[in-house]
Amino acid sequence: MSGATFLSVEGLTKCYGNVPVLRDVSIEFAAGQIHALLGANGAGKSTLCKIISGLTPASDGCMTLGDTSYQPASKQDAEAHGVQIVHQELNLIETLSVAENLRLTRLPHQWGVLRVAELHRDARTILDRFGLNDVDTKTLVGDLGVGKQQMLEIAAALARDARVLILDEPTAALSGTESEELFRHLRGLRDQGVANIYISHRLEEVQQLSDRISVLRDGRLVTTTPTIEVDREKMVAWMSSGAQEADEKKLGQSNDSPIFNSHRTEQTGLRVQNLSCGMVRDVSLNVRRGERLGIAGLVGAGRTEFLRAVFGADVAESGTVAIGDSPARRFRHPSEAVSAGFAMVTEDRKQNGLLLSQSILANTSLAALATKYSSRGWIDQTREKQDAMQIHRSLETRSQSLSQTVGTLSGGNQQKVAVAKWLTRGADVFLFDEPSRGIDVAARSKMYELFERLAEEGKTIVIVSSDLEELFETCDAIAVMSSGRLVQTFQRSEFDEEAILQASFGQRSKAEAAQ
Repeated sequence: MSGATFLSVEGLTKCYGNVPVLRDVSIEFAAGQIHALLGANGAGKSTLCKIISGLTPASDGCMTLGDTSYQPASKQDAEAHGVQIVHQELNLIETLSVAENLRLTRLPHQWGVLRVAELHRDARTILDRFGLNDVDTKTLVGDLGVGKQQMLEIAAALARDARVLILDEPTAALSGTESEELFRHLRGLRDQGVANIYISHRLEEVQQLSDRISVLRDGRLVTTTPTIEVDREKMVAWMSSGAQEADEKKLGQSNDSPIFNSHRTEQTGLRVQNLSCGMVRDVSLNVRRGERLGIAGLVGAGRTEFLRAVFGADVAESGTVAIGDSPARRFRHPSEAVSAGFAMVTEDRKQNGLLLSQSILANTSLAALATKYSSRGWIDQTREKQDAMQIHRSLETRSQSLSQTVGTLSGGNQQKVAVAKWLTRGADVFLFDEPSRGIDVAARSKMYELFERLAEEGKTIVIVSSDLEELFETCDAIAVMSSGRLVQTFQRSEFDEEAILQASFGQRSKAEAAQ
């Protein structure tokens, strides 16, 4: 069966509203091959795999599995057809045992009673087959490390009858030894005729493991080719705009564009020295007042983790943070960072940025309630409402009134409330994590105007974004993170899509080689 087309996708298109994220993609996946999907953040790789695995329907196009039409109505439907997917985000239940997680949807039972001995015996067989001999089947998953949890999730998928196996960044949390064990199993499945779809930003392992690659860019298929015929530099060129297009798209000359005005001063706004926290290792940077610094990198590069460490949401193991000339310190809690003059608009506004069941007014004044609006237990409601009205008028927040519940607002207006909370409080350093995610073009434009205004006021702004065009349009400089380290900084005159992607992938490859 090796080399024969087993899964065919033709003309797949996916739109969210009027925004296309996958455009007329056609790829053939062969039985007995490992087919790597490559692309920068937002290229459409995960969307394509979600359609194949039944997690979301296509807006247009069709698929064929074997010799029959294939349109999975759900993940369970896809699994019944032999299509298994392992996500980068873990889907294990930490309060259940290893054995229960391995057989969660297929628990052995009789007359409604769980057959415990059989459950643990089957789990032991699965673990031993995957090289997890040191893992006890009775251990709670929450007691395992992240690497072991990732291996467990992969083992659970491989234990099922898979004809198509999709792996999304499976080695992100694995050691070199664990990765090699995974590769051994994937090669074994390839020899058994399984079609493997492999998503990874680690180009060295793609070259080592895959038979073919397909490159996606901006939701479109760029090319499909045998892996042996292409080197790393060519892969990166395809993932960006290609060598010729990149030359045409160099944005260094945008320094002269009237759209962007630099307000960067010579005064230091933010100092980070040798900060380490989890995967973030020894990051140092200086950002000046009035400067907008973008942070680019691939998924899993450590960008969000870096902002959380700066803000004290995660306690750093070493290193210091300081605003301007103030004493350097290490924050133990976000409240300490807020008191020092930091503000952070989180990536997930619904989980970490807003009280969805509360009003716009309550959310807007929340960060400043104790310092600005209350005295001796009384809240100055008149001032609170006046300030909120002024801020939301400037942000053009669309709502019925300040008493409207935030959970009923659109994504763009929710983001404006998340920002308004910090504008009310007042801060010297603003940290934005994916500020335009999930908002429309109009709301994005208003966000860029806010960056401009804050910079003009002399604030220091750090923007993490997976959208390079956003960073090109809004930033004075872009720092690139890879494998938890800051590897290169580009000034505005040096902005170039391909060069930034090369920096992102370059450090990842060096880290792999060192393992």
